[in-house]
Amino acid sequence: MNKAARAEWWESLPAGIRDEIDGYILQDSLLSAVRVIVAIGLVPHGVGVGTAQLIANDRYLKDGDRIAHEPESPLDLESLACRAAGCAGRVVAIEAIWDGDTVHDWFARLLAITAAPAGEARMATVCWSTAKRYLGENEDCHPRHPVAVAAERAGRALADHLSVPFHFASPDTPDDEAPRWQP
Repeated sequence: MNKAARAEWWESLPAGIRDEIDGYILQDSLLSAVRVIVAIGLVPHGVGVGTAQLIANDRYLKDGDRIAHEPESPLDLESLACRAAGCAGRVVAIEAIWDGDTVHDWFARLLAITAAPAGEARMATVCWSTAKRYLGENEDCHPRHPVAVAAERAGRALADHLSVPFHFASPDTPDDEAPRWQP
């Protein structure tokens, strides 16, 4: 479906459905918007996931700076240590894991692994813009991904501060199925 056909299809929707989809877009909830588009468009119009993503992207482009993106995580040691101090259990390791989505591409999550009670707590989400802010625009990370460099640097600093191990199973290649930390 080309851009003109997508615009025509969009205009044919009831205002309530358009408002619901735009509401998800304004909340930066791409998957929820795509889910609604597919649910109402697949059977009557053949709108599958690929086309739904294009329609949602059109709405992202239209709404631009009105979208409430998640605030960037701080990566400074003082902020990360403050978060770690608030963990319910004793922090036994800091781990960086890869994740990704259609909006942010690859990003890393910094986690505090806890014992008593066992669990994990999110310390930060490191996306491209967060990494560039933390590292500085001019830092050359080549050939590594800037997200990996920032996650490793901030995670290792926090782990050293807490005197616990740091684990990043796949620092050179984004891999959301890399082995997790084991005690």
